[in-house]
Amino acid sequence: MFTAAETLRGAARAARLTPAHEATVRATLPVIGAHINEITPVFYRRMFAAHPELLRDTFNRGNQRSGEQQKALAASVATFASMLVDPDAPDPVDMLSRIAHKHVSLGVVADQYQIVHDHLFAAIVEVLGDAVTPEVAEAWEQVYQLMAGVLVGEESALYGTAGVEPGDVFRDAVLVARRDLTDVVTEFTFEVPDAPGAFAAAQPGQYTSLGVRLGDGARQLRQYSLVNWDGRGFTVAVQRDGEVSGALLDTIAVGDRVDATLPAGDLVLGDDDTVPVVLVSSGIGSTPMTGMLAALVAGAGARDVTVIHSDRSPDSFAQGAVTVGLLDALESQGSTVRRYFNWTGRGQRVVLGTRDIPAGADWYLCGGNGFLQDVRAQLADLPELCPAGIHFELFSPNDWLTGQ
Repeated sequence: MFTAAETLRGAARAARLTPAHEATVRATLPVIGAHINEITPVFYRRMFAAHPELLRDTFNRGNQRSGEQQKALAASVATFASMLVDPDAPDPVDMLSRIAHKHVSLGVVADQYQIVHDHLFAAIVEVLGDAVTPEVAEAWEQVYQLMAGVLVGEESALYGTAGVEPGDVFRDAVLVARRDLTDVVTEFTFEVPDAPGAFAAAQPGQYTSLGVRLGDGARQLRQYSLVNWDGRGFTVAVQRDGEVSGALLDTIAVGDRVDATLPAGDLVLGDDDTVPVVLVSSGIGSTPMTGMLAALVAGAGARDVTVIHSDRSPDSFAQGAVTVGLLDALESQGSTVRRYFNWTGRGQRVVLGTRDIPAGADWYLCGGNGFLQDVRAQLADLPELCPAGIHFELFSPNDWLTGQ
């Protein structure tokens, strides 16, 4: 439903500080960076005190308790500021695209950026005190406004592509089937009777945000990758981890309703059938890869496909049977298929250098932070693989992988 705008990179690179503000940001970036992990908890504390509805109905409380959301904001602001003052800094476009997609999947609207602004700058002053001179405040104000402007523009484009008003992404989803895939993963199939066709335009690799009402009345949201989708609805796989997953597994029965947002996400399978595809996942990260494999089979063309998956054991590989079936189908269509399954319970680890992997491939990664960091580090040490692109989805809100 939502697709990445081609103008995002241009918008990010077009963002410019005035020369005076650039000098101030360059001089103060080490200080701000050194204290950003002190600033962000203060920011969230202040914002949720003033707007408790945001923590109750929009922000994921589990990420707040673990500190993951604070780290994400810190990484985002620091990365964008670095780009503004250092032409050799990592390109923030992947980070900005991921943030924009997450925002539209939560129904974030432009007015909420002012709320963030007010409490973020109050937190900076609270932590840094007199070090925040009028000149420093003005320079960092411009950093924030530039970043917010890029994000609001991208989010507006995503809403426009979907043909909806900003924030109008929630649909009423009815559970029509559930089945256990493993002892810890259950598959849920929902239909969206009041919005037929809402998921028909989903792209392989995208996700939906599911919102459930908890016992204390809060509506908590979490993203789940789409396994299957059609004009009637969609299927996701849920592993017990956090409040939303727990509520889905323990309290949602066939016939019950939840909030579901229109598909979003920029981990989207490319359509150039001349480029090899490498799908790398761990644990429940196999879910978006299943959707991609199904799309490759439906394309009915010969492709070069490598699947690398890491799990505790064959029994814990939730999408194991369907993955093998899809790979067999691709082979029957004439595709070149490589499959590498690694079982951590047997002491096995994904070691890219020991595998037959084509050069110049598009890489798609999904899994835990440590797993993805390890894969990215291995890719950096194997220049002969020269990936055409590296695309990834994270299980947490962190964006520290961007540019590394």
